[in-house]
Amino acid sequence: MVTLSGQKVFLRALEPGDLDFLYKLENDESVWEVSETLAPYSKFILKQYLENSHRDIFDVKQLRLAISNYDEVLLGFIDLFDFDPKNKRAGVGIIVLDEEDRNKGVGTEALQLLIKYSFKQLDLHQLYANISEDNHASIKLFTNLGFERVGVKKDWNYIAGKFKNEILYQKLNK
Repeated sequence: MVTLSGQKVFLRALEPGDLDFLYKLENDESVWEVSETLAPYSKFILKQYLENSHRDIFDVKQLRLAISNYDEVLLGFIDLFDFDPKNKRAGVGIIVLDEEDRNKGVGTEALQLLIKYSFKQLDLHQLYANISEDNHASIKLFTNLGFERVGVKKDWNYIAGKFKNEILYQKLNK
């Protein structure tokens, strides 16, 4: 667990007790734009998801880890998705749910831990992030940790009656 432990937070596997937090997150319409969710999730479906979250990243091609502080308070989630072991790459997504926990280094440390884990344990060559052009906090987080802007997907997402550009960021394991 050394790889996944930082000064303020640690990353851990999902637990059955995360159900209420996950339910709150997945049904929070303010984050649906980021997760591309179109409808609410039931507790039943999320409970099934948690029951299967132990499955190997090489099998399901994704990994969700809980971001927790050392008081065992769940702060958010960080994900690897579109895991491609042949080409040694994966996408990254992160959410710190409560506004009061943001801008305190939680996301930075969680992303640092995930980068280290991805490059060291999973032997990935690159990570990437798709970020809406108006998500300034995420752009700052990823660029501060060495992700480079490599492209713009024009009119990529249709949100609230308007198209938005999505920016592709990449970090190579050098």
